[in-house]
Amino acid sequence: MAESLIAPFVMHGIRDAIAGGLTHVEQQVRSIERAVVENPSLAFDLAKTLVESVCRTVLNERNIAFSENDDLPKLFKIASQHLPFLPPMASSEAEVRDSLKRTLGGLSTAIKGICELRNKCGFASHGSGTSRPSMESVQALMAAEAADTIVGFIYRVHRQARALPNPLDESRTSYDDNPDFNEVIDEAHGPIRIYELDFRPSEVLFQMEPESYRVYLAEFDAEAKGAEGAGAPDVAVKAAS
Repeated sequence: MAESLIAPFVMHGIRDAIAGGLTHVEQQVRSIERAVVENPSLAFDLAKTLVESVCRTVLNERNIAFSENDDLPKLFKIASQHLPFLPPMASSEAEVRDSLKRTLGGLSTAIKGICELRNKCGFASHGSGTSRPSMESVQALMAAEAADTIVGFIYRVHRQARALPNPLDESRTSYDDNPDFNEVIDEAHGPIRIYELDFRPSEVLFQMEPESYRVYLAEFDAEAKGAEGAGAPDVAVKAAS
């Protein structure tokens, strides 16, 4: 006998984001909350669409380039590369950063799972000549709660980073304002050659991984202060790993 939910399902994480300004997804959220109870298969389609919508919104608001053809895992990867998941003053904490990276890897895996469930079990997914497994509310609840956790976290980090003063502000993290750090990276790794063109590793890191650039810059500054002129920090070696 199919398992169904009796109590209404509420997506608390994304509703907090809606209250914080993400109003255009409110109808999507209401539809998911109903679908979990009334049409579990549809909930998989809507959960994927919601995470995708929030990722696109965050990237647009931060003026981060992406392709309209990028799928959800790619969008989440781009967002996670540019969002400051660690507080600025904790950016140099390598062990904490590694732990957070593993946690983000878990969220990425959850996103891939939501996409796969949508493709295999979704109500409105791609056409198929064979019947699809009939999911129940308990499976739909898992996908909806995972989506709620992911989008709530992403949007909260995004809004917090834009609202709070950042000790590592734009003037501090401007590429041209950190020549010593850039030189250490360039000397450690050498130019990157593509056909006849040479690129500075430091500039590639700054442009492609701005959050990583800020993290390693914080480590560089901390080690430089501790070394008191004893030698250049080896942070640039870690930056390419």
